[in-house]
Amino acid sequence: MGLINKMADKMRDGIRSFLQITPAPENVIMIDEGLDFLANCTKNRIWYIGRSRQLSQLYSSLNGVSKTMFWAAPMTQGLEIRKLHTGLAKIVIDMLSYIVVNDFNGMEITSEGDKRYIDEWESITKKNEFEDKLGEAVTDICITGDGAFKLSYDREISDKVIIEWYPAERVRFIRRRGHIRSVKFYTEYSKNGKKFQFVEEYRYGSITYRLIDGDDKEFPLDTLEETAWAKGENIAFDKNVMFAVPVVLGSHPQYKGRGVGLLDNKDDAGDALDEVFSQWMDALRAGRTKQMIPERLVPRNPNTGESVAPNPFDNRFIIVGDSMQEGKGNGIQTDTPEIPSDSYLAAYITALDVYLQGVISPSTIGIDVKKLDNAEAQREKEKTTLYTRQRLVGLLSNVLPKLVTAALNAQQMIVRGGQPIPDSMEIKAKFGEYANPSFESQVETVSKARTGGVMSIRTAVDEIYGDSKDDEWKADEERRIKEENGIAVLNETSELDDIDV
Repeated sequence: MGLINKMADKMRDGIRSFLQITPAPENVIMIDEGLDFLANCTKNRIWYIGRSRQLSQLYSSLNGVSKTMFWAAPMTQGLEIRKLHTGLAKIVIDMLSYIVVNDFNGMEITSEGDKRYIDEWESITKKNEFEDKLGEAVTDICITGDGAFKLSYDREISDKVIIEWYPAERVRFIRRRGHIRSVKFYTEYSKNGKKFQFVEEYRYGSITYRLIDGDDKEFPLDTLEETAWAKGENIAFDKNVMFAVPVVLGSHPQYKGRGVGLLDNKDDAGDALDEVFSQWMDALRAGRTKQMIPERLVPRNPNTGESVAPNPFDNRFIIVGDSMQEGKGNGIQTDTPEIPSDSYLAAYITALDVYLQGVISPSTIGIDVKKLDNAEAQREKEKTTLYTRQRLVGLLSNVLPKLVTAALNAQQMIVRGGQPIPDSMEIKAKFGEYANPSFESQVETVSKARTGGVMSIRTAVDEIYGDSKDDEWKADEERRIKEENGIAVLNETSELDDIDV
């Protein structure tokens, strides 16, 4: 037994001496990122604006951008092509913003019989044209990913609290343990060629004002006429209240603590789509019918007698020499090139698909896809729009009650000098159901559930109409459906009803 143990120990020692694993060296990966958060917001906004000249200037001036990109590539002199932008980014964002804002059915405020807060909010929304501000906010959120509402009061403008929207470029969030504890709002001014930034910092329980320049050097608030009013106006109030409401869509993987726009990572796909479209249109221009004209038949300038040179737009003829062959005429010959439209169309559809993936369905923005998909496939794609809409609706459902609470608190505390609103108040944002082709499949699904006996009539009505109809209408609809189906609704009775008194 001892001999066996000695042999085993000897084998283990041999294995240890034979198998030696060297740990991997420590690698340092350096990545040069050319854009900070503000520059990234500017890039997204230029894509949204949709001006081809601005896109060309943007990518020509950015550091670290590959010159093989369509918008960054310089063109050879004499071989220039038209760089066209489809404008799809603006179409997508405007449509999503319209869908969400159009489905907004106002706020539901439960105040335990006290209607003054409900009337107060309605008057605030009318004074501020709130739906227009909400549409602006949703659009900016889709572009840049975040922003914030700011509440202020100016007795010269209105007797109600003023709701202002600031996009991501003009706000900065101060976080503590992952929670936003204050919001800085930036407004730019200039005087005598020098630029200033007016900084309003909204914290829980206070508002402070500063005036700085580009080097973060502070100046007196009365340096500018526009900010002189803020001198000595630092405000303190209840530390449980903040008169700013941040709005952050998702979490940006690169810029921590900031939101991410819906098309933030679609630069390359948008560049490829514009390239395909531009090449297609350039091929159509270059593929015009050409005329082979002998030199003696070329159109000439009546004043100088020189031959007229075609420009890149109307390049419709080519000058050829006179033929000296016997039997060959020197007439005008016509040539019509063949354009591979099917190849360009396939490339365009592929680029379009990649660009819209995960954001919106092609049919939502009016793109005809019936040649590519059947009806069922189109309905499945339409779910992409529903998911994106639900993401925005979920964000607003969380933010808007906070905004109403902050606005009513500002009206009570700053304007009226009173106390904060009661905590028992319930505030809810109401959104209707998005009417789209998948509504048919929703009705079909609910009908199957009703037929299978796993869903009541009232639940079916709630599922189909959602918040677009109130409870009273739904109750009436339930009663009408029961009557049409011959279901009698009787009052409950008991044995006491049969006793004659």
